[in-house]
Amino acid sequence: MSSNIVIQRICKFCQNEFTAKTTKTLYCSLRCNSRDYKVKIRTAKVQQSNMQIQHIKNKPIEELKTKEFLTVTQVSKLIGCSRQNVYKLINIGRLRATDILQKKTIVKRSEIDKLFQ
Repeated sequence: MSSNIVIQRICKFCQNEFTAKTTKTLYCSLRCNSRDYKVKIRTAKVQQSNMQIQHIKNKPIEELKTKEFLTVTQVSKLIGCSRQNVYKLINIGRLRATDILQKKTIVKRSEIDKLFQ
């Protein structure tokens, strides 16, 4: 089945004007069609990779929210500040902590919640 229609179109990929023989033609050539397809596939892979990275970054924080006792490093990750700031909060008395060992300080999760109330 041949078509006698002649339509002026603009290619979806290269933005050049071309003569289309059907109403559904979007590209001026197979080359532009293939290139646009590759761009779509590439952007989909990049988006999927970015989603995986965000999931991996957020996973430790979600795990920290479920723990009852946290170390100073974990507290700093949870509230988004440095370890030094957590130690300052402990030293001035705004955050209660317990020294288990000589170099091991833990903070109860409820104390962190009290800090922000």
